[in-house]
Amino acid sequence: MAKRDYYEVLGIEKNAEPDQVKSSYRKLALKYHPDRNPDDSDAEAAFKEASEAYEVLSDAEKRSNYDRFGHAGLEGNFGSGGFQWSDFSHATDFDDLFGDFFGNVFGGGRRSRGPSGPPKGRDLRISLKLSLEEITEGVEKKISLQRMKSCEVCDGGGAAPGSTPQTCQTCGGVGQVQQVSRSFFGQQVTVGACPTCHGEGRTVSDPCRECAGEGRVRDKTTITVRIPAGVSTGNYIPLRGQGDAGPRGGPAGDVLVFIEEEEHDTYTREGNDVIFRLPISISQAALGYEAQVPTLHGDVKMKIPEATQTGRVFRLRGKGIPDVDGRGIGDQLVEVLVWTPTQLTSEERRLFAELDEIHQQRADSEGKSFLDRMLEAFS
Repeated sequence: MAKRDYYEVLGIEKNAEPDQVKSSYRKLALKYHPDRNPDDSDAEAAFKEASEAYEVLSDAEKRSNYDRFGHAGLEGNFGSGGFQWSDFSHATDFDDLFGDFFGNVFGGGRRSRGPSGPPKGRDLRISLKLSLEEITEGVEKKISLQRMKSCEVCDGGGAAPGSTPQTCQTCGGVGQVQQVSRSFFGQQVTVGACPTCHGEGRTVSDPCRECAGEGRVRDKTTITVRIPAGVSTGNYIPLRGQGDAGPRGGPAGDVLVFIEEEEHDTYTREGNDVIFRLPISISQAALGYEAQVPTLHGDVKMKIPEATQTGRVFRLRGKGIPDVDGRGIGDQLVEVLVWTPTQLTSEERRLFAELDEIHQQRADSEGKSFLDRMLEAFS
């Protein structure tokens, strides 16, 4: 299905200012966020569509490419298939996404979620270079990384063995405190993280010596990631819960594996199609011949018809790159380049001179100049 225009998705004009882009997206995200629409596939699709549009239009470079070339201008750094759109995985909770959008207005604050608990661990970003062959077939890669893991001595809680974390006396374990103030507009209530436990709802009086009460230690590990066929530069694969462990038992972050496509010596990629330039001799172009053409799926035989001109393009169906969504496979475009020999031998020079004389005689008999014949050949 063709993608809708991103400006249409957000309901804004093409000359909209960044603040208008952000404001429009906030309204749509608030309306369609999964927390507000559980088990609603249509709302989820609308949320993803709005998020994708916002990711492009809020980025000056991506927006410039989109304005000039449309969706095609985003090839290689943005697309569909679960690897490009900004899924706000760090804000799966509704408050996390919109807490910064809406401040305290006339006595209202962001709604409380109860105890905040230990914070989430840091997400780790990794760049993974892939060859065009690996992208075509799909590949499994092992990645070595350093990350924070849960402390085995205190089981991630941060308290020394034999002791346990205590409920914060300041907030009563809620993790948040309220402050009431009066202003010209009346009473105003603000809610913020508890200054004693920093929003965790508990304190550690006897910290673990192994991790100094952090509940985690540094570790080196190897993880495996399966790369589907058809990815491109800018796509990323999220590995949930594989990032840094959160302090004092907090949830682990994610690993985001960003794809970088290596430049290929033989092929040029255009979306899911690949371009291969095939040099042939003048005699092969004139007489035609059967060429052995390399593809990402193995060599194939291709018929070059006689009188083929340089620059002519032939299409090999299904010899390109699979779509990352599984919606078919691209083609290989073979561009013929007629090679002109250099440093001729005396025999070659004699034969070309004879051929040129034959061409001139033929042109004279037909009442056409050599230029006329060239124009006919390329028209």
